[in-house]
Amino acid sequence: MALEWRPNDPNFSLVGQILVASRHLADPNFFRTVVLILEHGDGALGVVLNRPTGITLADVVPTWLDLAAQPMVVFQGGPVERTAAVGLARPAAAFDPQQTWFTLTIKEPGRELGIVNLSAEPDNLDGVVRDLRIYSGYAGWSPGQLEGEIQAGGWVVLDHEGFDPLTSDPATLWNQASSAAASGQGVRAIDGPSVEHN
Repeated sequence: MALEWRPNDPNFSLVGQILVASRHLADPNFFRTVVLILEHGDGALGVVLNRPTGITLADVVPTWLDLAAQPMVVFQGGPVERTAAVGLARPAAAFDPQQTWFTLTIKEPGRELGIVNLSAEPDNLDGVVRDLRIYSGYAGWSPGQLEGEIQAGGWVVLDHEGFDPLTSDPATLWNQASSAAASGQGVRAIDGPSVEHN
């Protein structure tokens, strides 16, 4: 059974949606992960939301501390390009589309979230963003790969409503999202055919 799932519709996008790793997903890179999709079209790109590291922002990017969310550590964003940094934040005030350092990904009022250009000087973003979180690496899928994994039952797709991607308690995200998926709350696409493991 699928809800609002149109994998063959070229206008269908998972941008801003939450992927919850099912118990069927065997890839250790994504065991019990929750991923926010940032790009979806010719392939997909997202960041793992619930893997904080022991590396503090004070140790690696102290100039960003004034804009950072708790916990103030680097998060492991995924297995691709782990030396690349991705920044997510909320707008601090009314979003100005003319500025070039911050791009909104989720535009729904009260839930806005976007990508921060980390090559900017933090002073350029003072008053522009808040609750910055920095991810090392990202999750990436080639064209059709993510859709195939969803249809095979590897991921459950949830609407981001009701989930705080920048929660100060990321360890609870997978349990919270799994419970929501089990109850059908916010589900956009559910497990496909059951996957048997020997």
